Amino acid sequence: MWTDRRNFLDLPPELCNWETASVVILPIPYEATTSWGTGTREGPAAIIEASRYLEWYDEELDREPYEAGVCTLPAIDLGTVGPEPAIARLRALYDDLLEAAGDRFVIGLGGEHSISSAPATAWVDRLGGDVTILQFDAHTDLRDRHHDSPWNHACVMRRVLERTRNIVSVGIRALTLEERGVIREHGIEVVFAHEMRHPGWVERAVRALGKNVYITFDVDFFDPSLMPATGTPEPGGGGWWDALDLLSRVFRERNVVGADVVELAPRRGEEASAFTAAKLVYKMIGFWSEDR
Repeated sequence: MWTDRRNFLDLPPELCNWETASVVILPIPYEATTSWGTGTREGPAAIIEASRYLEWYDEELDREPYEAGVCTLPAIDLGTVGPEPAIARLRALYDDLLEAAGDRFVIGLGGEHSISSAPATAWVDRLGGDVTILQFDAHTDLRDRHHDSPWNHACVMRRVLERTRNIVSVGIRALTLEERGVIREHGIEVVFAHEMRHPGWVERAVRALGKNVYITFDVDFFDPSLMPATGTPEPGGGGWWDALDLLSRVFRERNVVGADVVELAPRRGEEASAFTAAKLVYKMIGFWSEDR
């Protein structure tokens, strides 16, 4: 049905076709509201290109997760119609994809973080609110408006909050006083980055999750020493093993329905960030397919 010659992991045709794949990669190279550094429109292509150099064997899982089959869809072009209609179009396309995908695991590749409201709210609507949105991020993204737009990337979780209060955020270390008030008012569970220096934060995050979980992973969750290629880097971020410690628990103990990885802004001569993002996606595939 859908295929792409330049596919995630550079898999042979029999392992990347729609009919047999259990995992779907959805590139969304959308960028319209970035605040500082730009380039997130190049993120999906950079992640897919870097994935061609990943080793297929995962030593932690002691297997090759690619065997689940990974279909890479053509990139979605949301045009230049403006943020609100662009996100509305993405939501309609994502709804159609979920209908066609059945029980396949869909991972969106951004693009700026504003795209995440479409899949997150799609899952909220499909599951009647019985889903928690797990946000890995440096920023709360709970502004009501930013740069005169409610659809700015800095407002994505505020748009999600309008549909569900089931949000858990980890790695946060940059927010406004207004956003702190929103967290308190709505009882959002937030694990701030400084709290991750002490034991128990993974348990706390997992306890706050419901049965079903949608993961949105802004790569600026990572410290800039690990992930410099992002538009709004913040010092004091999470490490690789911080992310995997939580992800492995969540995939093992909850039903992860979908995910996205956003805000990679690749830089020429600095390929490690794209490779890290690609490996993060592959680890998610491995964790998801562990019991399947």
